[in-house]
Amino acid sequence: MSCIDPTTEEVFESPALFSAQQIAGALAGAAEAFELWRATPMAERGRLMKGVAAELRRDRDGLSRLMAKEMGKPVTAGEQEVEKCAWTCDYFAEHAAGLLKNETIATDASHSYLRYDPIGAVFAIMPWNFPLWQVFRFAAPSLMAGNVAILKHAPNVPGCAAAIEASFLRAGFPRGVFTNVVLSNEQAAEVIAHPVVRAVTLTGSGRAGKAVGAEAGRALKKVVLELGGSDPFIVLEDADVEAVARAAAGARCINAGQSCIAAKRFIVDRSIAEDFTYHMAEAMRALKVGDPLDRQTALGPLARLDLLENLADQVRRTLDAGGRLVCGGKRVARTGYFYEPTVIADVRPGMAAFEEETFGPVAAIVEAAGADDALRLANQSQYGLGASIWTKDIERAEALAARIETGCVFVNSAVKSDARLPFGGIKESGYGRELGAAGIREFVNVKTVWVK
Repeated sequence: MSCIDPTTEEVFESPALFSAQQIAGALAGAAEAFELWRATPMAERGRLMKGVAAELRRDRDGLSRLMAKEMGKPVTAGEQEVEKCAWTCDYFAEHAAGLLKNETIATDASHSYLRYDPIGAVFAIMPWNFPLWQVFRFAAPSLMAGNVAILKHAPNVPGCAAAIEASFLRAGFPRGVFTNVVLSNEQAAEVIAHPVVRAVTLTGSGRAGKAVGAEAGRALKKVVLELGGSDPFIVLEDADVEAVARAAAGARCINAGQSCIAAKRFIVDRSIAEDFTYHMAEAMRALKVGDPLDRQTALGPLARLDLLENLADQVRRTLDAGGRLVCGGKRVARTGYFYEPTVIADVRPGMAAFEEETFGPVAAIVEAAGADDALRLANQSQYGLGASIWTKDIERAEALAARIETGCVFVNSAVKSDARLPFGGIKESGYGRELGAAGIREFVNVKTVWVK
């Protein structure tokens, strides 16, 4: 197997797929480790998890450069990702006991309560776009709950996958509590069906989610799916147009636009649409595209050539259907998979940039005839991950938030994930939650105990 550095287009080797014997050994090791780990006191789990946080911070520079090489993330963004992972490890180390404490419920029993027990090995199929964060937002709460983890990471970030496993081992976690495996999709289906695996979590495309959900369903395994998004960014007529336009450019171009919760459809009140479009285009043009190892770079390359080609096709189809190109719109003329920050105005339902998830720095501006029309357009999507509303009228924003069909709504802020809050979507964006109290309880046995 081989991978390609998306900045230089140089080929580098990745590990070979696991053999059947290696897979069997990993599953047996996870089963054995679970019996030890589930009996490990919560305080000791927390001490070890804080050790992982320390390991991540210690290796911040190396991990950031590794992400830059494997998937093109600018090192400054990589450093932020490492810190977010470390903070999340600290958070669940400190709060898991409270989030999972027994819950007394008054009944006709002398004493009745719920307890939250671990279920076993959780198989995690993770993507390349946030190669550390996607893993740790699952692993930190799941391991603190007493489960063990088996990771199948994306094939283009093998070094990140190995580095994550190494951070757990260096911190003192027993071998088998967190295991990295290198698998094909066919091998992954076999692992899902294996009796050692008790649940599955996937972050990825809708196509992958449906395939994994079907495999898990056949085996009656619990599954959490965090899939794609085409998040609406609603700008009402009273917003500070220039300031919000700058925020919009940042919300669209996080991780070179390769984020499920990046804003993608900018639904703007018609009365301010022209002004907003001008200022957003100016903000997009000002973003520095270049080498992710350069600390001044805001946008690195897209992670793979096929992703760049798909994005270019979506732009072409949108323009052919009547969209108006404001800025960008083509591949950067240099080595690497770089695409210009792009703004397309006059986007309407039915166009590719409205209907599909655009996984790159392409913003679709959609005009709305007032707040109710903006809400209608926001909900006119197969996706339902996140949304943001920008207005000075907080009461109106919260009323709209209640009617938006997404897993989260942010008012006057870009959508982001936070260890303290549950994260996930509805519709084609998946189901189940990560993070927060809801996330740590996804992979536990909610057990009723009734005593008389």
